Amino acid sequence: MFSRLREDLASVRERDPAARSTFEVLTCYPGVHALAFHRLAHAAWQRKWFWLGRFTSNVSRFLTGIEIHPGAVIGRRVFIDHGMGVVIGETAEIGDDCTIYQAVTLGGTSLYRGTKRHPTLGKGVVVGAGAKVLGGFTVGDGAKIGSNAVVVKPVPAGATAVGNPARIIDAERDAAREQKAEQMGFTAYGVTRDLDDPVSKALHGLLDHAVETDRRLQTIIAKLETAGIKLEDVAEPADAFDASRLSKMVD
Repeated sequence: MFSRLREDLASVRERDPAARSTFEVLTCYPGVHALAFHRLAHAAWQRKWFWLGRFTSNVSRFLTGIEIHPGAVIGRRVFIDHGMGVVIGETAEIGDDCTIYQAVTLGGTSLYRGTKRHPTLGKGVVVGAGAKVLGGFTVGDGAKIGSNAVVVKPVPAGATAVGNPARIIDAERDAAREQKAEQMGFTAYGVTRDLDDPVSKALHGLLDHAVETDRRLQTIIAKLETAGIKLEDVAEPADAFDASRLSKMVD
C-alpha cells in the first residue's frame, strides 16, 4: 500500500506543475486521498464486506468530493486532478498512468446487474474536465477525451475525442498537435490550444469552398467581358462576402 502511495505522490509531482513538494501533495490533494480510501473500500468489496466498502466510499466522497464505487478497478499512478464531482461507477476499470480531471463521469447506460455497464480506460488515458464516458466499452491506450465531451462509443488507442456526441479527431491531420503533445510529455485536460473542433473544421471547410466558388465566378465573368460578352443581368452583390470576418466568428 505504501509503495502505491509513493507512486501516486511521484506521478502528481510529475504531471502537476502547481505541486511544490511531496508533503503538499500528500496533505492537500483530494485525488490522492480518494485513491487511498478507495484501496481500503475495494479490499473490503473483494472480501464481500459490501456495506463496509460502501460506507468507506461514502466517507471518502464526503471528505474529497470524489465518488468512486468500491467495485471499480483502478491501476497504478492514476492522477485525479482537482477531482470535485468525479464519479466512477462500479464496473469501471482504469489503467495505469491515467489522468482524470474534475467533474468527470465514468458512468453506465444499462440497468442490468452483473453486466459490464461502465467504461474501461486503457493505459495513459487523459479525460478532460466535465467529460462523460458512458457505457461498457473501451477507451484505448493513450487516448484523450476533450473537456465536456460525451463519449458513448469506443475510442481507438492514441485517438482524441471531442464534442457532444464525441467525434474522433483525424490523426493524419492532427500530426502537428501530436508532435507538440509529445514534446510536452502529456496533454492537460485532453486538449491543446490549437485543437480543432470537428464542427469548426466543417464550417471552415464550407467557408473555404464558398470563397473558392466566388473567385471562380469572378474569373469567369472577367474572361467573358474580355471576350466582348457583356453580362448586363449580373448585379453587384448587396453585401460583400467577408470570409475572414466569418472565419473569426467560427473560431
